[in-house]
Amino acid sequence: MMSELTKLLSEITDCRICAEHLALGPRPVVRAEAGARVLIIGQAPGTRVHESGTPWDDKSGERLREWLDIEPDDFYDASKIAIMPMGFCYPGANPKGGDMPPRPECAPQWHDRIRAQLPNIDLTLLVGSYAQPYYLGKRAKRTMTETIRAWRDYGPDIIPTPHPSWRTTFWLKKNPWFEAKIVPELRRRLHALI
Repeated sequence: MMSELTKLLSEITDCRICAEHLALGPRPVVRAEAGARVLIIGQAPGTRVHESGTPWDDKSGERLREWLDIEPDDFYDASKIAIMPMGFCYPGANPKGGDMPPRPECAPQWHDRIRAQLPNIDLTLLVGSYAQPYYLGKRAKRTMTETIRAWRDYGPDIIPTPHPSWRTTFWLKKNPWFEAKIVPELRRRLHALI
């Protein structure tokens, strides 16, 4: 018998809610199993992830796995780690550089329904400046940097991080406290759960 989560993920795979806005067409990328204890909420797939259908299958994913000190086999084990972006499909290229923001339809349409099927989540990573205000609401600080610096205010079940893209390299140099203080704690909490 198909579980409610499996039915939901199948429904998401068939989603066309914002197809008219997607230059490469819809290809929702999300992974979850009911037993997962960690949830990673990122931004939206890039072109490489759109092509492969595998979340974080790019340089950003390599950096994220490095921060977490985790091998791909564990990272992609949906029974351990659920992966749900703010926008499930590649949103297209931004004429000013980088990608467009995640489509706004996904999170309100799907997130609560997915999270309701993940009863064992003990740690949620809010990766980047789109997930943090959505999930922290008024508790989010004025900037992403301030939000991440205040990470203890959201724990122990939520840790905000920057997005691990190449664009973050300069931010990491300006904010060495992230890799010195938060990354070790992130690893400790993650490894205790998986």
